[in-house]
This record gives sequence, C-alpha cells and structure tokens, in this order.
Amino acid sequence: MTETGLQSETLDLDPAPVAPERDLMSKFDSLIAERKALIDTGVTDPFAIVMEQVKSPTEAVIAGRDTILLGTYNYMGMTFDPDVIAAGHAALDRFGSGTNGSRMLNGTFRDHMEAEQALRDFYGTSGAIVFSTGYMANLGMISTLVGKGEYVILDADSHASIYDGCKQGNAEIVRFRHNSVEDLDKRLGRLPKEAGKLVVLEGVYSMLGDVAPLREMVAVAKKHDAMVLSDEAHSMGFYGPNGRGVYEDQGLEADVDFVVGTFSKSVGTVGGFCVSNHPKFEAIRLACRAYIFTASLPPSVVATAAASIRKLMTAHDKRAQLWANARQLHGGLKAMGFRLGTEAPDSAIVAVILDDQEQAVTMWQGLLHGGVYVNMARPPATPAGTFLLRCSLCAEHSAAQLDAVLAAFRAAGQAVGAIG
Repeated sequence: MTETGLQSETLDLDPAPVAPERDLMSKFDSLIAERKALIDTGVTDPFAIVMEQVKSPTEAVIAGRDTILLGTYNYMGMTFDPDVIAAGHAALDRFGSGTNGSRMLNGTFRDHMEAEQALRDFYGTSGAIVFSTGYMANLGMISTLVGKGEYVILDADSHASIYDGCKQGNAEIVRFRHNSVEDLDKRLGRLPKEAGKLVVLEGVYSMLGDVAPLREMVAVAKKHDAMVLSDEAHSMGFYGPNGRGVYEDQGLEADVDFVVGTFSKSVGTVGGFCVSNHPKFEAIRLACRAYIFTASLPPSVVATAAASIRKLMTAHDKRAQLWANARQLHGGLKAMGFRLGTEAPDSAIVAVILDDQEQAVTMWQGLLHGGVYVNMARPPATPAGTFLLRCSLCAEHSAAQLDAVLAAFRAAGQAVGAIG
C-alpha cells in the first residue's frame, strides 16, 4: 500500500513525450519558429528590450548606450516630476508597499479616494472609479455594461482591451469599418430598436495616431438610442482646453456617457479609470468583476496618480510644447519622404509605415544603434499587413533631441531604402 491507501505503484522515471496533438503549447510552434528566424538574422529582439537605467522622461540607457526615448507613452513627462515622486514617497512611508486586498474589502485606502476625487475634478464629472490597469478598465466596464440580449458596437481597429471586454461579456458584438460614420450608421440601423446598445470609440487610435470623428459618430449613436463609451487613453492630458481628450476637444462632454482612460500614459504611473455623470454609475462597483475580484493598486501608485492629475489640470505650457514637438517630428519625417500614418500631426503618435517586417526590424535596429528607441509594431497589433515604427512624443523632448532623432531616421531610412 502507498500513502494514498491504494495499491503500490512504480514511478516512471522516463515518461514518453507528450503527443503533439495533446501538447497545448504546440499551437505556438509557428510563432516560435518565426521569432527564431528573426533572431537568427542577427538583429536585436525588438520585443525584449531592457531599460538598464532611466535618466529622465526622454533618456535611458539601453545595452550600455545613452538612448533618446521615443517609444514610451510618457506624453506629458510626469514620471520624474518632483511633486509626483514626493507624493509616492509619502504614501509608501505611511501605508507600506501594498493593500493586500480588493477595493471591495480592505483595499480602499485614503489615496484611492483622493485619486478618484482628482479624476472628478479633472473631468468635471460626478463619478469616477479607479481600476488596477487601463486594460482592466475597458475589460470591466464593457463586460459589465452590456449583457445578454444587448449589443456592443465597436470600431474594427479597437484596442485589444476593448475586444477582450466584449468577449468577457454576453452581449452581441458588432464591428464597423475603422472611422466610418456611414458604416456605423448602417450597422446600428440593422439592430433591434428596443435592445440596449453601447457604441465604443477611441479618441486617438494607438497604432497610427489617427483621430476618430467623434462628433459625427456620437450623433449617429444618439440617433439610434445607443449609449457611448469613449476611450481617451491616448489623448488625455493634451487634447482639449482642459486636456480631457478628443471628446472634449470636439465639444461632446454632454453626449459621451462613459470615458475610460489610463494612468500609464500622460499621468505617468499605472492604473486605469472610468468617469461618468450617469446617476447610477456607482452601481458598477457592485457588479464589475474586474473591479471586485482583483487586488487594488498600492497606495504609493494612486498617490502619484492623484498628484499628477492635479498638476495636469494647469499644464497648459506642457500641452503647447507637446504639440510643437509633434509638428517638428511629423513635419521633418514627411519632408524626408517617409510614409506616415496620418497626413498631419494629429496626435502625439507619429507612425512610420514600412514595406515589410525585415525592413521594419532592420531600420528599428539602425535607430537603436544610433541612440533612438522607438516601437516596432506588426500584426496582429497593427492593421493586417502593416509594419511600422511608432514614435510617441513627450512634452519634455527638446528641439535638439528631435533634431538628433530626425538625423537618425534619415540615416536608418536611407540604409534600408525606405527613403532616397
């Protein structure tokens, strides 16, 4: 007999290999082979970069080399703001390193309440809920708001967190062509009039940096009695008179029902949120699984978020500088002959579109060796067949840094034949 009370058994010290059809990892074989083929060419893995030291919002040390950061979402440069850092230190000293619980139980601290109040003040809304990440904000809000027998209508180029929020819920999912007001109208018109509907939009789309025609889309949504959620992750801080986002810039504050955002971009830390003026908004806390069943953010994180948000309320000079930087970079790259994601500098994202993965990776490495870090993006993160280098500007980039960036782009682009 063994300790289990069953018959004796012999331990197989040399088990047979798992049959391929039973190996759950076998589905990744093509992905593994593709990555190996890429690395075997001798290029640096663009998805395994390590920041050995971060000196400022715009400078880091990568592979022992001083590097200009042009591939982070630190749009407003708040990560090294002295007041933001001081707020984090104070909360860490007072409350320790973590909460050890969810917001519904023991995980709500003073600074969570302060961050939510800062959001209410920043957005001018009655309601604000902080989530652990921006991804969780979309996942939680969409899956909670729209249920069985209802419809969620989303742009085909929506962020993965929006798609995952749709999958998490039980609603019917309807996609429309990217930024097509006509297609949105057509698809809404086919849905049952009596059914609940949520149209999910993004102010700025993260891959190409293009802006949604929110004014026209919201008008169409309201015509069909649909509610609207706008993800302003890539526009918060610098779009609109108060930096609230594209929806503010287009005069839609009274028409958008829910605004989702993140702390990991302009706010300069980590976390997500949703704000709303809906009178029943607080009920989300009682029903949202992504809010209830996860640990809350550490107090030092929400303290930095609150301090940063309050400073962003009056960051007019930073906003102006960020737009000046966008014009300098976009204009310089366009003058060289690069194919860009947008005709004009529509946001803080400037995407350089290339022919294929080999050209994109080779140019990305040339830039890195030239002291400039950008994001290399490829499907499925990008629209089908699109390979690009994505530049994310910061209000703290100097004109001299951008001159150096443009010189590096010229050299790398000529080397791979992207420009003449």
